[in-house]
This record gives sequence, C-alpha cells and structure tokens, in this order.
Amino acid sequence: MRSAIFLVLTAILLGAIIEAEPAAAASLGRYEVFGVEDGDMLKLRAGPGIGFNVIAGLPNGTALRVHSCEQTGSTRWCRVSLQRARGLKGYVSWAYLRKF
Repeated sequence: MRSAIFLVLTAILLGAIIEAEPAAAASLGRYEVFGVEDGDMLKLRAGPGIGFNVIAGLPNGTALRVHSCEQTGSTRWCRVSLQRARGLKGYVSWAYLRKF
C-alpha cells in the first residue's frame, strides 16, 4: 500500500516537473518588444493579467530580459525586466515579444 502511494506521488511530481520545464526553459533570455501598432505601446503590468495596474508603456524595440512565463486564461504572461533599467520589472503579454 505504501509503495503504491509512493509511486502515484512520484508520478504526479515527475509529470509536473516535465510539464513545467520546457515552457520555462524556452522562455528565458533576451527579447524585444515587437508587433505593437504604430502610436501604441505594450503595457508593462504589475501582475499577469489585464486587471493589474500599468507600470509603463514599452515601444517596439524595447530590450527585455524574460525571467519566467505563465498561462493566465488564454494569454501567456511573462515576468520581465528592462535591459537598461533592471530594477523596472513587471509582466507583459508573450504575443508581443521576439527573441533577440
């Protein structure tokens, strides 16, 4: 009985690790803001969703470092910091990022 419970818990833990690693590994690194319409900016938010306060607007070409990403509803949100102002951190939509 104990070994069956141990096997189930191990399988659940391994499944969570295997599922989480590819998304995290693929998202880390240097990116730039891309695809924002002319005259508009990508909103850097305090949290992963449109309900969070806007910290700053980022124009196309802004260099970012992506630290992690998570799925919230139908949007993938990434925790980022600015390359030139690393103390400025927040969340942006993955859809407007491209790899450097």
